[in-house]
Amino acid sequence: MGYASYTIQRNGQTIDAGYAIEATCDEPDCGADIDRGLAYLCGKQPGGDEHGCGGYYCGSHLFMGPSDETGDLCGRCADRAREGLVDEDYEPPSSDSLT
Repeated sequence: MGYASYTIQRNGQTIDAGYAIEATCDEPDCGADIDRGLAYLCGKQPGGDEHGCGGYYCGSHLFMGPSDETGDLCGRCADRAREGLVDEDYEPPSSDSLT
């Protein structure tokens, strides 16, 4: 499987992901053009994992995670990681860019 285009499950929705998929930043009120490649991913696993929500964020809204284990994180997930809150049932806010 290549990483240009594939589908994932996120928050109960099937979405297209990969670096060939054009998108906008998942941060509310941000309209930055990005793609759904791993470079823009919050966490390490497309679709979300115990550290990251699986959203896709521009460089202004995606931050280096506190460890290699977490991957890069959006602001909300970075705050949770710094506070030591790891919740496998965490669901990020839904975004219009996912539909």
